[in-house]
Amino acid sequence: MTRILVIDDHAIVLQGCRSLLEDLGHCEVLEASSAASGYRLFLRRRPNVVILDLALRRNELSGLSLVRRLRAQSPRTPILVFSMHADPVIASRALEAGATGYLLKDTSASELLEAFDQVRRGIPYISHGLATEVALLSARGKPGTIAELTPRELQTISLLAEGRAYGQIAEELGVSYKTVANTCSQLKVKLGATNLAELIHRAIRYIATSPAPTVAELK
Repeated sequence: MTRILVIDDHAIVLQGCRSLLEDLGHCEVLEASSAASGYRLFLRRRPNVVILDLALRRNELSGLSLVRRLRAQSPRTPILVFSMHADPVIASRALEAGATGYLLKDTSASELLEAFDQVRRGIPYISHGLATEVALLSARGKPGTIAELTPRELQTISLLAEGRAYGQIAEELGVSYKTVANTCSQLKVKLGATNLAELIHRAIRYIATSPAPTVAELK
């Protein structure tokens, strides 16, 4: 049985998530409508996965501090941010705070389930279309590993973060499957990853540590 904690202050979001997740079977869905009640429920019930919004009780980015508190309590629990914010700076901040994945609320039900399944297995996930923006944000003027990657390697990392398979990446970039496999092998060496899951995780963590504006500057 997978225990899932959903934290959101909109009843319709809680209801929708519960309906989708319970249809998977073998899932117990817990609900909280505020950061405080969500944190208490997390400590009491120790869920296997957390899905949370960033804007709780009309506080635009209050969920960021909640992500940090949850991560401090449990370094390994998968946390999927489910947010209306499509700004790559905010997505980077969430990942830096400790989120495993970042999904936009205008997504389809199938992508929500895809993201849930991926973070449940400990594999980072970024909403389709947003991963490239997050990668490019970090590449602009950032010294270090990500800035040294080629445009093709950045494209590949972004698509991997979206959960694309090698074949899908090859089709998207107009290259062969072998080219994608070789690019990923080079990326593993550059980023010090031993397998695909670790490659995605390291890439997103490098992206998330880019210098970003303060919360006050985002308003």
